[in-house]
Amino acid sequence: MERNRRRLAISVLVGLLVVGGCGAAEDPPPRMKIEIVGTRPHDRQAFTQGLEVRGGILYEGTGLAGASSVRASRLATGEELARAELPAPYFGEGITIADATLWQLTWHDGVAIARDPATLAERGRARYEGEGWGLCFRNGRLVMSDGTDRLTFRDPVTFAATGSVTLTSWNKARLNELECAADGSVYANDWPTDTILRIDPESGHVSAAIDATGLLPATARAGADALNGIAQLPGTDRFLITGKNWPTMFEVRFTPA
Repeated sequence: MERNRRRLAISVLVGLLVVGGCGAAEDPPPRMKIEIVGTRPHDRQAFTQGLEVRGGILYEGTGLAGASSVRASRLATGEELARAELPAPYFGEGITIADATLWQLTWHDGVAIARDPATLAERGRARYEGEGWGLCFRNGRLVMSDGTDRLTFRDPVTFAATGSVTLTSWNKARLNELECAADGSVYANDWPTDTILRIDPESGHVSAAIDATGLLPATARAGADALNGIAQLPGTDRFLITGKNWPTMFEVRFTPA
């Protein structure tokens, strides 16, 4: 009888934990699709790692050792205004603008480079542990990805880590290029897939999974690599999206599937 009572108590406790949410899996996030609004040409030599739009300027960071750069061009015309090359062996990764500084990550080197947004001239460097993948800035803090399902928050002046959050679902994601959007969400490319995740950076909750399959037509896939690069057009619900060595940059909206 005592043994049965103990079993009953354990069963009740387990039931309460499940009802309370402990160990309960989240429901899959809602699916969204992409509506193409327009297109513009993209440099096929650009192994895109980061996009950012600020003040009518499109900033793009590219990768590959010996071929990495950060570029600034007029959004309206495509006219290049500035470019800075990264010497080998540095492999450029994500970029973002935090107040008056453009930060550029490197992949395996543990170095973040601070640049002047106007000239792209180097101002200084900061060290960090682990890999650098994507970067964005909102509400006074940098948000950084390292190829895992974790986002790390950093001080925009010193680059020191100030906290982190792990996804509460989609736990096999390899978060890459990031965009801190006006709605408070972080949009992240899940490398090397054609999925973009919309993430609540406070909780790690994935609120949507956006399917970009087929965005670049099969006829243009030769020589192209993974989807990578996402930047919101300020004051709109539209985003620029491209990929590594893609011939096209797409202006898109995210709509319910």
